Amino acid sequence: MPPQAPTSACDVVVIGGGLAGRAASLHLAKAGLSVICLEPEATRPPVGESLDWSAPDLLKALGLPMEQLVRDRIATWKRHVTLQLRDGCSEQYVPSDWLARAPFRVELRTLHVDRSRLDEELSNLAIAKGVKLVRDKVVGVEREKNRILSVKTVDGSTFSARWFIDSSGLAAPVLAREFKLPAIEFGPPKVAVWTYFRVKEAVEGTTLYVDPAPSEYLEWVWEIPISPDTVSVGYVTTGAATKVKREQGLSVEDIFQQQLKKFAHFEPLLDSGPLSALNVTSFRCRTYVGVAGPNWLIAGEAASMVDPITANGVTAALRHAEEAASLILKFRNRGELPALARTLYSSRILQFAKFFNSGIEEIVYEPSVRNRIGARRAGTVYTSPAWTMNLVYARLKPRGVVSTFLFNSVIGFLRFSAWAFYQFCRLFRETSSTSGSGGAVGVQV
Repeated sequence: MPPQAPTSACDVVVIGGGLAGRAASLHLAKAGLSVICLEPEATRPPVGESLDWSAPDLLKALGLPMEQLVRDRIATWKRHVTLQLRDGCSEQYVPSDWLARAPFRVELRTLHVDRSRLDEELSNLAIAKGVKLVRDKVVGVEREKNRILSVKTVDGSTFSARWFIDSSGLAAPVLAREFKLPAIEFGPPKVAVWTYFRVKEAVEGTTLYVDPAPSEYLEWVWEIPISPDTVSVGYVTTGAATKVKREQGLSVEDIFQQQLKKFAHFEPLLDSGPLSALNVTSFRCRTYVGVAGPNWLIAGEAASMVDPITANGVTAALRHAEEAASLILKFRNRGELPALARTLYSSRILQFAKFFNSGIEEIVYEPSVRNRIGARRAGTVYTSPAWTMNLVYARLKPRGVVSTFLFNSVIGFLRFSAWAFYQFCRLFRETSSTSGSGGAVGVQV
């Protein structure tokens, strides 16, 4: 007889040990459920180091308050975001002081984080609460219609459970492929290249460096202080632009340095010595439709990928993890998610992903609105409703039919307004070009 593959059973199997997977595992283990978290040995380098203002409360619920993260040098304070143009103009985005007062009492600080250390800290907390972390990759799913019975891994093991959460990430979302879920994509495929520099003086806040050309899709550089003496510096551009430069004979390091040299700020860093190893990843922002089933949910980038310029990736991952865990805990005795609960969970993820991704594409990345009102003002037009909706979501915590419907209606209206404004600017630009005015029709604010 051939040896049988080992089988393990538990209350919940979490597929993927990224931020969403570890957070969901920790929530469930703290509530007393037995959890196995399956994480492949080889994973993409973590990215998402500049957090928005909703993330700290989600981290605090996991046992990681801001003060502790800063004290342990896992994070630094983030009080603002600066948009820096190549011509020297800049715009600083800071939450208004009145939000800190009654009745809102909003925390005006957020964080930059060292993602490797944050992920490690979450793993330690999860393991301490009894989560079993298994280094293996899921390659198969056993199911009965839409209900999952078990998953199989590369080494031949089988893991069965009453509940499953898929947080397997952007590159290979297990359950989205298994159930052939339809995907909605936003913008072109993009490439991110980043590395880390040592600095002598601490950097304050996140800075985005842009050199917007009137007729081109936006590319940008980030500078994020992940510790008092280390900054993360990255470059985001389209896959098509990268391909053209590679065909011209440029290496990835050449492309990266070429972009940084456009901004005088980076000259001392580039002159300080050879670059550290470059991290490279390609991605395309997208969200899936129907990310919940009878006994499974999809969370994090496996459910939706939010563009990194929005700084909402970490918030989305932690929020999905919290909501998915809450649904399992609420219906664990029933053994199945009601159809309404699945629909509401899926709709919240879908509508939020549409709101952030379509808004940033139309208002910031595409040239029509930038040319009409200027890059700095375009940033304000996008940032104000985006930050406000995150705040409202964090305070309202929509879960039921009425609250979810009201929230989705509001962000639907804002999304339609952004689309209408984009169409107006696009039409104005085309009309101006036809009449011979040419070039950018707006004035840089």
